[in-house]
Amino acid sequence: MLKHLSSALGLLPCRVRVPSARSLARSFPCSGTMERAVVRCLPGELKLTISFCLGGSHKHMLRDQGEALGKVLARISNGVAKGQGKAKKAKKTGQQPPGPREPTLVKLYHDGAEVGDAVLNSEAWKDGAVLQVGDVKYWVQRNPPTLTTAELPASLLAGYPVCPHLAVEFGSLQDCEYCWYKEGAPSPSSAAAEDPSSWVKVGGLRVYTPSNQDIGCRLKLVCTPKDGLRSGLSKELVSAGAVEAGPGACTFDARHMYTAKGTEWPTVRVVSYNILADVYAQTELSKTVLYPYCASYALQLDYRQSLIKKELAGYNADVVCLQEVDKGVFADSLTPALDAFGLDGVFRIKDKQHEGLATFYRRSRFNLLSRHDIVLSVALTSDPMHSELLERISTNHTLKERMLKRSTSLQVSVLEDLMVPGRKVCVANTHLYWHPKGGNIRLLQMGVALKHLSHVISDVAPGAPLLFCGDFNSSPASGVFQLIAEAAVPRQHADWSSSGADESCSMELRSAFPPFLSACAQPAYTNYVGGFHGCLDYIFIQPDHMQVEQVIPLPSHQEVTTHEALPSVAHPSDHIALVCDLLWAPGHQS
Repeated sequence: MLKHLSSALGLLPCRVRVPSARSLARSFPCSGTMERAVVRCLPGELKLTISFCLGGSHKHMLRDQGEALGKVLARISNGVAKGQGKAKKAKKTGQQPPGPREPTLVKLYHDGAEVGDAVLNSEAWKDGAVLQVGDVKYWVQRNPPTLTTAELPASLLAGYPVCPHLAVEFGSLQDCEYCWYKEGAPSPSSAAAEDPSSWVKVGGLRVYTPSNQDIGCRLKLVCTPKDGLRSGLSKELVSAGAVEAGPGACTFDARHMYTAKGTEWPTVRVVSYNILADVYAQTELSKTVLYPYCASYALQLDYRQSLIKKELAGYNADVVCLQEVDKGVFADSLTPALDAFGLDGVFRIKDKQHEGLATFYRRSRFNLLSRHDIVLSVALTSDPMHSELLERISTNHTLKERMLKRSTSLQVSVLEDLMVPGRKVCVANTHLYWHPKGGNIRLLQMGVALKHLSHVISDVAPGAPLLFCGDFNSSPASGVFQLIAEAAVPRQHADWSSSGADESCSMELRSAFPPFLSACAQPAYTNYVGGFHGCLDYIFIQPDHMQVEQVIPLPSHQEVTTHEALPSVAHPSDHIALVCDLLWAPGHQS
């Protein structure tokens, strides 16, 4: 019965969360060849769980770790006796119930010796022990590698990597075994999921990229959780739908020719990309006004995520800064996908929003030392270092209130270069206020950001270079760009009065840093939608600390406008990713 249930569940986009022992018990098929008892026992927890299968019935026990073993064994014995009595009574309806039954022998052995009844549960249930229940013996596995999350993406496209969402307890995803299969026929019956002969093995890695030959077929992944030589029970996942044809040529395909190989130390490949949050792509405004030229299916999250994951994977980047990342997308899509390609990530959600900032870094190159994220408006009013700026804008109540309503965040991650222990880099990621008339707000936000970053580097990473990425919603003619690129913006700059005289607050604003360099220069546009195109995104570096080794060319204008504008069936966002290779300047080994 359990086999049929597992197969039926496999037909859905399968998701498993951290298991209770009850769910663990349901994972074990009851058969004559399965003689295994799984014990989950963690230091610091009051309870342990014991899961096994006996006589076609799943046994699941939640017991105190400090309880004597004898009580558990007696409970198992009594449970067996009651079960046998009920079964016999059911067969002999109308007859007298059977008399008292002999208690079932239940013992626990370790290294061939019986474990005493007085031994506490936490010590008694050791890995490799043997539980005997009557004539049946069970091999005890204590804290075996166990899949706690297992899910295949809903959208499968030929030519696009399928990255399962997996998490393992007491094991490592790098150690797990993966076997991918496709159906032997394009349209099998539902029973095909149970018939091994109808599946053909097609891959043995964590990520599988379907080919055109897989179109029309469902996929199956059999994952065996492992920790070194220790193995847990395999989990079978069957995709909800079949592989579909991909969109053909995409805007990033040609760019991948420049990034087919990863970088070698001391070069670092950096990506900055506003990936268009689903909460914005799915609004009626987006569908009818902002992106009416984009096919509706191409705005769907599953479709766009397939493109985004392929695009990011193909860049082989060492540092990836993303903006407009939905909370669910980070946890359920980007994290498992990029983890499979060697990247770890951190997330900063906007206050009272469903999207935010994500920074990923290649774990073979960097170690995350510390995080120093802030909400810019909160920092302005709460941190004494910004008191002078706060005093200046307090003379204009309207401007101050507008500034303080913004939930704009700054994500700050201090990374250590694993190739040169002790050498650090500070990676900043932000998405400034979007309004076309909000140049004054963006200037104030950047003033707070630069001040904060200066203190972070001074306090935790003296001498480390700053890598500042993001969607700054600012053109090269803006005050924000001037503040970063020239280290100061004069009181006469037009942005101070961008939202009208009522919110004007002219001042000279100076950066806490020397001038930065835009690593990808000033492209004609990084954002291209119907009715607007412009350069809004940047990767800023300190030229005394870093040098530009290579800038990956942006898509051609013809590629961008093939489907009128962005997003499109060939491009998942209304922005274009910036990609460049940077080299730490000699002599700067902080």
